[in-house]
Amino acid sequence: MQSIGADFANTVLSGSLLLAIPVAMLAGLVSFASPCVVPLVPGYLGYVSGMAGADAGGKKSRPRLVLGVLLFIAGFSAVFVTLAIVVSAAGAAFEAQLDIITRVLGVVVILMGLAFMGAMPFLQNERRFHVSPKAGLAGAPLLGIVFGLGWTPCIGPTLSAVITLGLTEGTVGRGALLAVAYCLGLGLPFLALALWFERSGRVLAWLRKHRRGLQIFGGAMLVVLGVMLVTGLWGALTGELQGWIDSFWVAV
Repeated sequence: MQSIGADFANTVLSGSLLLAIPVAMLAGLVSFASPCVVPLVPGYLGYVSGMAGADAGGKKSRPRLVLGVLLFIAGFSAVFVTLAIVVSAAGAAFEAQLDIITRVLGVVVILMGLAFMGAMPFLQNERRFHVSPKAGLAGAPLLGIVFGLGWTPCIGPTLSAVITLGLTEGTVGRGALLAVAYCLGLGLPFLALALWFERSGRVLAWLRKHRRGLQIFGGAMLVVLGVMLVTGLWGALTGELQGWIDSFWVAV
């Protein structure tokens, strides 16, 4: 039983993952609250349900709206998880150079954090595929895929940070797990607004009102993470946490 517990700790509850998973989920939440996403949320909700405005929030249409949002989340999750798997596989192939790669990507994460805060205007131009899938449940997954493939200044930096963390994990499974955590952070607010559609207007209004503060918070989070990657502090912290986990399982 002790051996099984230790194996579980080593493969899933590694020190790095215990730190990285909350960071990935928070990055997803920050992406949702960004000025690139919040203004589009009402349109997304109406589009995936095939209904408009108040019709999408009716009691009879609520199950359809929730299902449409779940399909939409599945669409962009497929894109992000696939990307994480590819990058993590590359990281495993270059394991010997992983420390140098991590530090270089840490610089990239710092730059992305500055871009998120608006300090690099040339990165603020939106780049996305302009595809309009059919409205309704049939088009919801495709809309999610288009959303995932599209690049915006608000999603790109946070996703880049999560992909970088996945690369430092050194295994495909852990990289994919971080991408799933990011997708949960980005997708759960969509689902919550679909479930409580009547309150969505007030929530979105609050997010729009505080969008600048959210941008600064998200950008600062990325800059701090980038600095930790560049200096090696991230690795030191995860090593300390891993030692605590190992001693816990031994004690048990």
